[in-house]
Amino acid sequence: MCETMKMFIECTVPTRACNMKCDYCYVTQNKWWDSRMPDMSYCLENVNKAFNKERLGGPCMVNICAQGETLLPPQIVNIIREILDNGHYVMIVTNGTMKMRFEEICKFPLELRKKLFFKFSFHYLELKKKNLFDIYLNNIRMIRENGISFTVEITPDDEYIPYIPEIKEWCNYNLGNLCHVTVPRDERKDGFPLMTALNREEFVKVWKDFDSDLFNFKESIFEVKRKEFCYAGAWSIALNLVTGEYKQCYKGMILGDFYKDIDKPLHLLAVGNHCKEGHCFNGHAFLGFGLIPDVRTTSYANMRNRIDCNGTQWLSNDMMYFMDHPLEEANQIYDKKEKKIANIKNISHSVKYDIKNAIKKMVK
Repeated sequence: MCETMKMFIECTVPTRACNMKCDYCYVTQNKWWDSRMPDMSYCLENVNKAFNKERLGGPCMVNICAQGETLLPPQIVNIIREILDNGHYVMIVTNGTMKMRFEEICKFPLELRKKLFFKFSFHYLELKKKNLFDIYLNNIRMIRENGISFTVEITPDDEYIPYIPEIKEWCNYNLGNLCHVTVPRDERKDGFPLMTALNREEFVKVWKDFDSDLFNFKESIFEVKRKEFCYAGAWSIALNLVTGEYKQCYKGMILGDFYKDIDKPLHLLAVGNHCKEGHCFNGHAFLGFGLIPDVRTTSYANMRNRIDCNGTQWLSNDMMYFMDHPLEEANQIYDKKEKKIANIKNISHSVKYDIKNAIKKMVK
């Protein structure tokens, strides 16, 4: 049975622990390295009821990503299983080296594996330095053989440029096609500008040869301020998977505790025309899933899928269908009055927030 997406839930696992240290990673940029694992017992106790499909209005796309390596916390596999058991689709960002976690996940029933999608970050030089290519590739093959969808994406760091020919050769030989390419951001600077020593034109020229829909779209919207009406906060939320705090978006207002009052509907409020981000740096997901209906994009599925030399897709048919259909198909577009109300509420909250912060500064 084909389903359409009711909500996109962007879940953060608050751990900065990782078994890699890539120079271009935002954790490295900010010197955030921390080996501590989060206590996820509170989350595990509440996640089943909180992610009830009836409570959320239908099947959701749940993206799980840590600030470090997502699959490091030992409870994460059980949490993924609970979310899948509730009828949702789950995307997991990983560096692809945690063999034991993949083995656990591949034991899930097939009907659950069909709703799983792994985003394998391709940290080429770290894999090379640590001699992890075989483990990385075998994990991709493992999940592929078990009916799980995947994609492989590389961060186009300047340091990689001399290695582009061998990166392409490795991908074509082992994956049957080239990896996708994302767009690097410098989180040490305001607005998260493009992280490269090249000018924009040179940067695009170097990396466009990967023929990646992901790269083409992300580059086209990078550093473009979004002023259209955005349904983030209504059709999507940003959730701290451990604490339960959920917000409209990364810089949006806090809307509530996901794990409290689970017998009641979520408190939701669209960002509207008041996005606080300088640009939608993860717009491949937020815009790709249709949170701004006025901005038409290639589908998120196209930005993730590849067809290998044997004619096999990286995405399963079920995952392709779910990713292909925008959120507006399962939700209601606001009329002018509803948009006005949402904007007024966002303005009111911003004013109260600014006043509160100003008072704090005066007290200090």
